[in-house]
Amino acid sequence: MFHHPNWTIPNILTLVRILLTPAIVMAFVNNHLELVWIIFAIAGFTDALDGFLARALDQRSLLGAVLDPLADKILLDTTYICIGLQGWVPPWLVVLVVSRDFIIVGGLSLLGFLGVDVTTKIDPSLVSKCNTAAQVALVILILVARTFGWDCSTSESLLVLLVTLLTVVSGVHYLLKGIVFFSEGED
Repeated sequence: MFHHPNWTIPNILTLVRILLTPAIVMAFVNNHLELVWIIFAIAGFTDALDGFLARALDQRSLLGAVLDPLADKILLDTTYICIGLQGWVPPWLVVLVVSRDFIIVGGLSLLGFLGVDVTTKIDPSLVSKCNTAAQVALVILILVARTFGWDCSTSESLLVLLVTLLTVVSGVHYLLKGIVFFSEGED
């Protein structure tokens, strides 16, 4: 059997999550909300499981540290684009969520290109974890409301505000963190 240090169970689960993203798009395009639910739930399960297994099996890797948050961003950003195209969230929120993630990934790439070692510093902040939880909660609420025909407009509006606030705060937090990494890397 082929063995490579990056072919770990957690990393394979992370790759599965990335590969589920086009399936979510197809389910949205074909208006199969139940299927979106199933795929989103499987993706969420793989996200929880890969982190648990990485720690439990001592299979943490640099690839996993980079790929796991990237998989989250790919899945969530794509889902936000889909619900935005459906008109279920304001377009400006989609732009905000996706732009924040592109700035973070681009900033990390730029720091790496400039020779700053950020690999040992890739840890999601508490505000970022709260942001991700709020983004996921909004997606779930929207899917529940649309699948069952429930009016959750007040809850959706409150979650849109929370996601907006946390996206901005976490984006600024990572921007400031990036500036600190850059200035430390120049020393």
